[in-house]
Amino acid sequence: MAKINFVDHSGETRTIEAETGSTVMEVAIRNSIPGIEAECGGACACATCHVYVDEAWREKVGAPTPMEEDMLDFGYDIKPNSRLSCQIKITDALDGLVIMTPERQA
Repeated sequence: MAKINFVDHSGETRTIEAETGSTVMEVAIRNSIPGIEAECGGACACATCHVYVDEAWREKVGAPTPMEEDMLDFGYDIKPNSRLSCQIKITDALDGLVIMTPERQA
């Protein structure tokens, strides 16, 4: 298990225990994290689970795949640290991960 820190656009932080092997999106949906809609259910077919990865975690999380980059084009307020939460798999190495949710989804 890893603890994931979700920070909403107003600065409120929620720390959630995440099962290894699940995705950040699955953890967010199961725990009613505001700001993550996940309309496609995690199929990397929309951008409604767009999040920002804290700069300190970007290298550990890794870069988006070309398919994910294509979907991010549909997101709102995309930044260099933008990712789709459905594409971030939880590992023990991500214990303490900080994820910020955007003000709104596209």
